[in-house]
Amino acid sequence: MSHFELPQPEEREIHSLSPETRRIEATTLHGHVIRHVGPGTRVFEVLKRTAIGAWNDGFIHAGNLAYLAVLAIFPFFILGAALFALLGDPSHQDALVGMIVIAMPPAVAGTIEPVARDVMAARSGWLLWVGAAVALWTVSSLVETIRDILRRAYGTQPTRAFWWYRLVSTGFTLGTVVLLVAALLAQVVIGAAEQVILTRFPDLDDALSGLQLSRWVSALGLYFSIYLLFYTLTPTAYRARRYPKWPGVALVTLWWIGVTAALPPVLSLFFTYSLTYGSLAGIMIALFFFWLIGLGMVIGAELNAALAVTPEEERAAAEAQEHQEEDTA
Repeated sequence: MSHFELPQPEEREIHSLSPETRRIEATTLHGHVIRHVGPGTRVFEVLKRTAIGAWNDGFIHAGNLAYLAVLAIFPFFILGAALFALLGDPSHQDALVGMIVIAMPPAVAGTIEPVARDVMAARSGWLLWVGAAVALWTVSSLVETIRDILRRAYGTQPTRAFWWYRLVSTGFTLGTVVLLVAALLAQVVIGAAEQVILTRFPDLDDALSGLQLSRWVSALGLYFSIYLLFYTLTPTAYRARRYPKWPGVALVTLWWIGVTAALPPVLSLFFTYSLTYGSLAGIMIALFFFWLIGLGMVIGAELNAALAVTPEEERAAAEAQEHQEEDTA
């Protein structure tokens, strides 16, 4: 029989509570991580709240957002076509489509882009404006769904009439289209400026191409668009500066970019949508993409809500700290 025997489970548990074991544990990486993100810490509570909220509401809202996104994206292009018609310059319609689908995986962009071009080209005159009116209602429904996600995350109830919220969503939709058109015109100006610079300074060609400015501009544009969306639709009581918005927005932006980059190889390796859905494979992939984006939206909203600390919570924490200090004294 060996002279060394493994301690029984009860002995090991008692030994793990000894001060010497706890002293050694505190100096390890595991102990350092537990002190900062373990149960009872601020990070642990935020992650717990975010995970529970996303689990309770994420899958339902992700499916709803996916459906509404596919339903609203083509009316959104009709709105763009109507605005270009109002400006008297419909030549940039194709560029608007390309500007939006650049944030989608190739399989999704390949499904949406040709249909969007046909939809924008098929309407003119009064038919275009009727389509734009229907599009406003459809796209504003998508905006209202995101408002409901944020409202559920913060646990608030509606404080205004239905028509008021719908009017705000309609204004936000119109503002988004105007911003996209302005961004598109800015790209045209930047492109012209680049040509002038390269004509005068041809040695800068390699430097400009290596910067890949278009990707950075797209990522920044995505971030600020989501930030504007979250800030506008967050319940009024939690819209103040003391309640952070950028963590959820940054998470959604990184999530969106990650899904866009990872979806093509994942689909090619693990899924064969064409064998299951045939000619509908493209639209099913688009639904799956928007479902993932919707899930990221819910997680971002829940993260912002989990980080929100009200003045009442701060006072209660301060009082608890005072009582603890008095007890130890």
